[in-house]
Amino acid sequence: MSTTPLPPCPHLPPPPRGIDYRHLSRHNEARDGAFYLSCLEYGHALWQRGLAARAVLCLDRAMGADLRGDEPELRAWPMPYDAMAWFLAHTPPHVFIGNPRVHFQHYADRMNAPRREQRVARAWACWALARRLRPEWPADPKHVVEEPTPERIADELEKHGLPGESARWRRVWEGCFPSNFSPAG
Repeated sequence: MSTTPLPPCPHLPPPPRGIDYRHLSRHNEARDGAFYLSCLEYGHALWQRGLAARAVLCLDRAMGADLRGDEPELRAWPMPYDAMAWFLAHTPPHVFIGNPRVHFQHYADRMNAPRREQRVARAWACWALARRLRPEWPADPKHVVEEPTPERIADELEKHGLPGESARWRRVWEGCFPSNFSPAG
């Protein structure tokens, strides 16, 4: 498969040289701050290699980390809503990203433990970013589910997310309009 190198994302840590899938597997079952940072780094490396769809999935994994909110990795690199929006807006038309709107809709509707409510809220938050930034991406007509309003997403993040997460997502969501981004062409 041929890939197109993409520019670095300003919202993610620089990936270490030579990073590959082993960067995540070295954590075994731990889903702590170190795993979170590794997901961000590996997602960024995948993005720069032109693997936009896999990079989005890696940010999903980061958002599933078991964090308390006081981890140094999280303070340095907050929950990656900015990076997710950046990926969605800056994927060139010739680079495969799939349909993140459908991905997040399915992901939210089929989430299981652990921290189900938290992870569902984050999936819907990313779904809302995809809908807002890329309105041309269609919903899955065969997967009918109640889609939450931005207010409900913010409320769920307030209840189940980390301190300040709801406000952070709201700031990103409010700034997400296709005209505010200049997608690569």
